[in-house]
Amino acid sequence: MTRHTTVLVVGAGPCGLAMAAQLRRLDVDVTVVDAQGRPHTGSRAILLWPPVREVLDELGLAEDAARAAVRPAALHYHLGSGGSVRVPLAASDIPLVLPQERTGQLLAQALADRGTNVEWGTRVSRITPTADSVRATLTREADGTQEEIEADWLIGADGLHSSVREALGVEFSGARFPATFLLAEGRITGTTDAAGTDAADTGGPGAAHTRGPGAADTGNLSTQEIHYFLARTGVALLAPLPSGEFRLSGAVPAGTADTAEHAQALLDERGPGGLRFTEVRSVALFSSEERVAHTLRSGRCFLVGDAAHVHSPIGGQGLNLGIPDTRNLAWKLAGVVHGRLRPSVLDSYDPERRAVIAQTLEATGRMARQAVAGPVAGRVRNLTWKLLQVTGVLTRFYAPMLAGWRSHYPDVLFGAPLPDPKRRTQRSRPRPGTRDPRWTPRPTDALAGRFQLFTHGDPAGPLAARAAQLVADLPDLIAHIPSDGGQEHFVLLRPDGYVAASGGADDLSHAGRRLASLVPALPSGTPAGEGSSR
Repeated sequence: MTRHTTVLVVGAGPCGLAMAAQLRRLDVDVTVVDAQGRPHTGSRAILLWPPVREVLDELGLAEDAARAAVRPAALHYHLGSGGSVRVPLAASDIPLVLPQERTGQLLAQALADRGTNVEWGTRVSRITPTADSVRATLTREADGTQEEIEADWLIGADGLHSSVREALGVEFSGARFPATFLLAEGRITGTTDAAGTDAADTGGPGAAHTRGPGAADTGNLSTQEIHYFLARTGVALLAPLPSGEFRLSGAVPAGTADTAEHAQALLDERGPGGLRFTEVRSVALFSSEERVAHTLRSGRCFLVGDAAHVHSPIGGQGLNLGIPDTRNLAWKLAGVVHGRLRPSVLDSYDPERRAVIAQTLEATGRMARQAVAGPVAGRVRNLTWKLLQVTGVLTRFYAPMLAGWRSHYPDVLFGAPLPDPKRRTQRSRPRPGTRDPRWTPRPTDALAGRFQLFTHGDPAGPLAARAAQLVADLPDLIAHIPSDGGQEHFVLLRPDGYVAASGGADDLSHAGRRLASLVPALPSGTPAGEGSSR
């Protein structure tokens, strides 16, 4: 007998779990399978920037994640004899440093709390797409038994070597990055000559919230910062972990072995001096690739996370690119499943996420090339960093870029730009397709999957009236969050946090017509926001 499910998620790493948990939050039936016999282990991706933090918040995991994580107050770049550059992190930019294993545990619990458990040790051995469903064969690794399952939709979240991507015949083009990296984790002690004061003592952004559990004794090297040592022989990263351990990573020459001795040698060669590993819990060598799937959608099948794209780990953007894939797709797919959105809205998934993938690949590729720069290029790099610090570019642009606030979408969801784009350049009116830390969706379950319309101004004015009419026309699509006073304006946020529209009362009428294009039909048959009544 064939089992049926609305959505089959293949892969139970963080991206698959986040995809499934968000769909369950939106009341979509989900089945999750993973070929491994048990949950994924290891620290792997440890930096959770705001795009991931927002998803955790929406799933009710923000407090648990924050308690378990280190929250660094700054990025500290040590330039050897050239001094150092410290990039303070605003509250809106601070990441969580949390081992991937723990992130997966939190997401799995959120999924279980919504009535769905992962079917471990279950491999998808065959996928047969049809016009209105996807049939798959599930094979239990324990005894080899098979089961047929029919899903309305299928999500491939099964990583770099995705069986879903292979079964769909989707090309995964790109190349291997020409460097090998050593990664070691363990306990470090000692006193250094490197400058670095504790953010809690200097009143830096987030200082009152950055002390992580199990802080290590490293003398005058701050355990509340992520350190980058830009030595003449190469770059090394030293990041505090919640357990009181540190992660050390850097590109190494060919022939380097994955031993504790080589980890200490890397720390001695590129670090500040005076530090030593008292215990090396794990050490490994890895290489990175830059690859992107030729398409992120094939009929009723979608690719997310490493199944869709991989890139250099420098900058800690792995999960911060993959989990937003799921956030982009979840509200659209749930809207289609529940009949609130036209199926054509799913056509925007590939071009929107492909644009951000390209932006991320460009940024991480640039950082990776700087990390393996030779002596001459290294000196130029160090001088450039000092200049960027003096001009404030690092604080205004670089930190928000790492934090995900600089990503932007092309205007494909609605198909046409709003009129009068010059008006959208006002500071209070962020541009459509962008993200803005001043404007983030309210994370309550009651608002899940809906556009959130923030209005300011006279509660009896024309903007408030048009907002009320728009919500009356599209009650299942929009939630109105009014605020009295100030210059009259609005910001309309998509469910995934990107700006859909902004402006004044006239602009809201145009935005209403665009929103109406997403729904199968309006009860009144008249354009939303133009005085229609139910």
